[in-house]
Amino acid sequence: MPYLIVHEDKCIGCHTCEMVCSLSHEGIVNPDLSRIHVIGYKGEKFPIMCLQCEDAPCELVCPMEAIHMEGNIRIVDDDKCIRCKMCTLVCPIGGVLYDYINNKMIRCDLCGGDPQCVKYCPMNAIELVPDDAVPEARKRGVRILYGEAD
Repeated sequence: MPYLIVHEDKCIGCHTCEMVCSLSHEGIVNPDLSRIHVIGYKGEKFPIMCLQCEDAPCELVCPMEAIHMEGNIRIVDDDKCIRCKMCTLVCPIGGVLYDYINNKMIRCDLCGGDPQCVKYCPMNAIELVPDDAVPEARKRGVRILYGEAD
């Protein structure tokens, strides 16, 4: 199963990923409705999205058990979800978001296997990789977010 990884050294902070994400999912360009967000950290900019954690705190904290795995993607069951937003509070990177327009929790779903952020990133900073490439990419992401040396 494929996963998204970010080549933070390639990102120029243009927010194209946010725009195509919201457009493909919601039909409008609105970064607040995007499942991916460009953040600034120590003078650098790079996109963040759900990392599909192995022991996902969002899934563990959900009082309604509304978050579950389908393949390699965590899905929020809108019928079970009570919008308590506990998942947003425990996510270490902000990968679960509240869509205030449609009153639902949103997260990266890989666009059904054709991630638009990958397709339209002008710098190829986002890549879809097989799952065997994920452990090192996750370690690299943690080092970036928390300032550990390579």
